[in-house]
Amino acid sequence: MRNNENLLKELADNLDLPDSAYEQAVARYKSLGKWFGRDDSSVKDNDPHVFPQGSFRLGIAIKPLSGEDEYDLDLACSLRSGITPMSHSQKDLKDIVGSELEEYRKSKGISEELESKHRCWRLEYQDALNFHMDIVPCIPENEVQMKSLAKAMGSQGLSESLSKDVADNAVGITDDRHHNFEVAAPDWMISNPEGYAQWFESRMVEDMQIKAACEALQVDDVPVYNTKTPLQRAVQILKRHRDTMFKENPDSKPISVIITTLSATYYNGSGSLETAFSSILSGLKEYADSGSDVVLNPVNPEENFADRWSMPDYKHLELKKNFHLWVDQVVRDFEYLYSSDNIEIIAESVTKNLSVSIEQKQLASA
Repeated sequence: MRNNENLLKELADNLDLPDSAYEQAVARYKSLGKWFGRDDSSVKDNDPHVFPQGSFRLGIAIKPLSGEDEYDLDLACSLRSGITPMSHSQKDLKDIVGSELEEYRKSKGISEELESKHRCWRLEYQDALNFHMDIVPCIPENEVQMKSLAKAMGSQGLSESLSKDVADNAVGITDDRHHNFEVAAPDWMISNPEGYAQWFESRMVEDMQIKAACEALQVDDVPVYNTKTPLQRAVQILKRHRDTMFKENPDSKPISVIITTLSATYYNGSGSLETAFSSILSGLKEYADSGSDVVLNPVNPEENFADRWSMPDYKHLELKKNFHLWVDQVVRDFEYLYSSDNIEIIAESVTKNLSVSIEQKQLASA
């Protein structure tokens, strides 16, 4: 029989980004942070803070399916002083940040125009590696909202200390679909990418050796990529299976934050990748079998990551149905991999279901 632990590690190793990609990501966001804080910056007095979020921050980024695809680097730019929802509209904040990004683009000789997205600015950055950086303008939430969030997280079972630490990082973000986008008003959309990273890391650092290594890192390092836990590796494998299954229909695929949240929720803290992956697959099946339409944001329990499943505007994408189809398929595919000891069949299955090419001699020694 196959050594499933080694097989999964071999898969994850083939999906992971090279250290050079992470290092360039770090260089990119630090360069942007220095720009916003330079002496002649228009926002220097607003205490700007540029930080990574998403898969790079969590250490779960994977290679694109195609070698020609770009890497996505999600960032946030928080102006932590001098701007409030009652002094500026979301549009004001987005324009302020956009103006600095435009100057940055010109100074770096970036040919692609700055692109406005619903919640962010997109900046194409091409050199040795092709990145596009999505920068979300934001401001810190007020203390009343932070306390409310901490209480809500506590009601969902999060410890009091972690709830407070997480809530302290909550921010209000810009979104041009918001009804008060152009008006100074208090009802900005809440986000908390740094808090989510704290929650995710609290789930992945059950092992004390891993915990010590994580705590030695700076909060804004992108990411804890030198400390690959079974949880991170499991999410990477699941994301690649999802990408491969929906490569012809990407708009209908389960979104990464749902996969990441459910995986972290069902992760059993095991130091074994095989055991951790099995517990996560069991958890995903349990969740799918429940028929639920809710995946709560662990750092803002009022937000449902699966809300689009029941929205009329997304009905044609059949998001809930496709999530269930994906869960059924990934469970079947890995049950098949686990049960086979035919190297040729395993290699074909890995190529078909994960778009990963592993030489048979590597699988034989895995």
